[in-house]
Amino acid sequence: MDFTVSSAEMEMVGRETEVSSKARRRRFTAKYKRKILKEAAACTKPGEVGALLRREGLYSSNLVEWRRALERGALSALAPKQRGPAAKEVNPLARRVAELEGEVGKLQRRAERAEALVEVQKKVSELLGIQLPKPDEKS
Repeated sequence: MDFTVSSAEMEMVGRETEVSSKARRRRFTAKYKRKILKEAAACTKPGEVGALLRREGLYSSNLVEWRRALERGALSALAPKQRGPAAKEVNPLARRVAELEGEVGKLQRRAERAEALVEVQKKVSELLGIQLPKPDEKS
């Protein structure tokens, strides 16, 4: 028996086992999904669907999911879904409320500083012996 391996075969083996440095999520187009579903439906002999899945590098769960999606909503269900949390609808008044809350906070801090200054002025006047008019007295 001859166990020599040609360079083309070695290159093919190298490509099959090559691992990328960063894993990427595969995305399939609706056209590709329809093509695979059509090919899977045409499989009649035992093992043909498995061979199709191995050839395409797919899992049986992909096939099941795509079939369910097709049953639910035809073409639009086969389109890839956007990942991540659903975008929240922006309330048009929310921005204005946030602006006003920021403004209220700023004014409250300013009022607190003014009150602190008044307290300091009272203490300084007491230390210096200066009599300040009472709030209900008029100058």
